[in-house]
Amino acid sequence: MPRPIQATIHPQALRHNLNRVRLAAPDAQVWAVTKANAYGHGIERAFDGLRGADGFALLDLSEAQRVRDLGWRGPILLLEGAFEARDLELCSRLSLWHTVHCDEQIDMLALHKTHEPHRIFLKMNSGMNRLGFTPQRFRSAWTRLNALPQVDEISLMTHFSDADGPKGIAEQMARFAEATCDLPGERSLSNSAATLRHAQDAAVKADWIRPGIAVYGSSPDFPAHSAADWDLQPAMSLNAQIIAVQSLQAGDTVGYGSSFVADRAMRIGVVACGYADGYPRICPTGTPVLVNGQRGRTVGRVSMDMLTVDLSPFPDAGVGSTVTLWGQSAQGAVLAIDEVAQAAGTVGYELMCALAQRVPVVLAD
Repeated sequence: MPRPIQATIHPQALRHNLNRVRLAAPDAQVWAVTKANAYGHGIERAFDGLRGADGFALLDLSEAQRVRDLGWRGPILLLEGAFEARDLELCSRLSLWHTVHCDEQIDMLALHKTHEPHRIFLKMNSGMNRLGFTPQRFRSAWTRLNALPQVDEISLMTHFSDADGPKGIAEQMARFAEATCDLPGERSLSNSAATLRHAQDAAVKADWIRPGIAVYGSSPDFPAHSAADWDLQPAMSLNAQIIAVQSLQAGDTVGYGSSFVADRAMRIGVVACGYADGYPRICPTGTPVLVNGQRGRTVGRVSMDMLTVDLSPFPDAGVGSTVTLWGQSAQGAVLAIDEVAQAAGTVGYELMCALAQRVPVVLAD
C-alpha cells in the first residue's frame, strides 16, 4: 500500500475564503493571488475554488499559461512584471497585465513591437523597499509610460510592509496619496492583512484588492487574530497515520539526540510524516497535532520520514490512527496551520509552499 500520508485541498474552503475577503472590501475587484503554485496548493487544484475571483495575480509566465489553459479568459496580472524583453511577447499573446517597477522595464516596453497596447500596473515603493519607484520618481515614470504607444491603461499600485502590525499603513498611505493625487487610473493597495484590517477605509480598499494568504485559510496577522477570528477555513489539510507504537518508562528517550526524556510511563505513536514531506524539522516537543481529531502534541525531534506524538491521553489510538499535522481532521476538528508555523518560528505561508512533491494530494469532495 502507499505510505499513509496525504494532503487534501478543499475547494469549498477556497470559495468561502474568497467570499470572506469580498465582504471585507465590498465593491472592490479581487485578485486571487496564486503565485508559488497557488501557495503550494497547486494551481490546477485551486482553480475551481478561486474562479469566482475577478482576476489571478502571479509571478511566472508558466503559471499564467497554466491559468489560461484552464480556460480562464479574464485578467491575469504578473506581480513582478517582465524579467526580460522577450517576456513581453508572451504577455501580448496571453493578454497579460503586468507590473512595471523599474526603469529597465519601461525601456523594454519602449522597444517592444506589439499591435495591442499593454495594460500596466505601475508600482510605487512607498516604504517596503523591495520593488517600485520612490514617490519622488513615480510621476516621471508614469509620464514616460503614458507617452508610449505600447501602453494602454496605467493602474497604480503599492504594497504595505506593516498592515499586519501596530505600525500600520498610515505612513505609506500618505506617501501614495500625495504622489498619485491627480493621476488617473485604478488603484490596488491591499494585501490580505490590509483587506481584513483596514479596508473599511475606501482609499485603502481602492479598486482592486490582492488577497493571498487569507484565501488559503491562514490568518495574515496571527497571533493577534486567528483564522477562526477572521472566519477563514483551511484550504489544505495534512494527515498521516501512526505506523508504530512504543511504550516508554520514565527515563527513556525518543529520537535523535535524545532530546525528549520521558518523566513517566507513556505511549508514543510514530507518524508517517517528516521533514522530507515538508513538516518543519525545527518543530519542538509540544507542537500541536490532532490525534483522531483530538488535540495532542509531538515529542522529540522530527526526522526525515517520521515524527512522534504522545499517545498517553488517547488510550484508543494506535497503529492506523490518523494524525492531523495541520488543517481539518475527519472528525471536523481544525488545527490552524498558523499554530504549527508559530511552533517552528515561521509563518503558515512557508509550510504551505514547502509541502513536498512526494506527498500525495487529493481534492476534497
